[in-house]
Amino acid sequence: MRIEKTKLSMNAILDEKRQEGTIGFVPTMGALHEGHLSLVQRSVNENDYTVVSVFVNPTQFNNPEDLSTYPRTLEADVELLKEAGCDMVFAPSVKEMYPEPDHRTFDFGTLETVMEGEMRPGHFNGVGQIVSKLFDYVRPDHAYFGMKDFQQVAIIQRLVELLNLNVEIVPCDIIREEDGLAKSSRNLLLTENHRLAAPTIYKVLKESVALDKALTVEKTIQRTIAEINKNTLLEVEYFSIVNDRTLQPMNKWEDAERAVGCIAVQAGAVRLIDNIVFN
Repeated sequence: MRIEKTKLSMNAILDEKRQEGTIGFVPTMGALHEGHLSLVQRSVNENDYTVVSVFVNPTQFNNPEDLSTYPRTLEADVELLKEAGCDMVFAPSVKEMYPEPDHRTFDFGTLETVMEGEMRPGHFNGVGQIVSKLFDYVRPDHAYFGMKDFQQVAIIQRLVELLNLNVEIVPCDIIREEDGLAKSSRNLLLTENHRLAAPTIYKVLKESVALDKALTVEKTIQRTIAEINKNTLLEVEYFSIVNDRTLQPMNKWEDAERAVGCIAVQAGAVRLIDNIVFN
C-alpha cells in the first residue's frame, strides 16, 4: 500500500491505474473505525484500485474547538487500511489542499437550509469545497459514503449534479456498535458515562419506528425528544422527520413515500448524529 502526500505524486500513479480498471475512493477525516472500513472493503470488492484520503478539512468546521479536538490517528489508520486491502492512502497537508484560500460557494438550495445546515452555518459549503477538490484530484469511478451522514450524502449527490462530475456516489449502510450506537470517530471523545448513555439515541429511534405511525409526525417528534432527554447526560439539539429526497420536514406521513428521522444529540462535549428510516 502506498502513502502519498501530494496531488502530483498521487496522480503519477493513478494516471496509470486508470488505464487498467476502475478506481474506488473513500474520503475520510481519519480516526478510522469499522464504519469507514466497511466502505473501504466495499470499494476493494467493487473496483480494481482503491484510494482512501485522510484529511481533517478545516473549512467544514464552524467551531474552532471542534477542529482542534478532532481525533487524529494517522499511524493507526494506515495499519487498518493495510489490513482492509486499500491500495493507496492520500494524506495531504492543509497547504497541499488549500495553497490559497478557497472562496468558492455552492448553492445546494433547500438541502442545506435544514438540520445540519441550519445548526452549522457554512459546514456544507466546506464539504463541497473539499469533496470537489478530492474528486478533481482522484477522479474516481465510484465514491463511497456512509449513510450516518444522511444529509451530507444528499449534498454530495447534488454537488455531483452541479459540477457535472463523472463519478457514481455509492451510499452505504450505517455500521453500529453492539449496543446500537452509530460508529463515529467522535465516539472516541465520549467520557465513560456519556458512552454508556449514548445508545439511548438509537433505542428511542427504534421505538419511534415501532409505533408504526400510530402517532402523528409532530407527536412522534415530541415523544422522541422527550424520551432521549429523560437521560440527563443527553440533550437533543434537533429531531426532524423529513422527506428522504428533499430533506424538507414532513407534516403528515403521507407527505413522502419514504420518511427519515434525523437527529443530533449533545452528549457532554460531543455532538452525535444518527438517523432511521420510518417505512
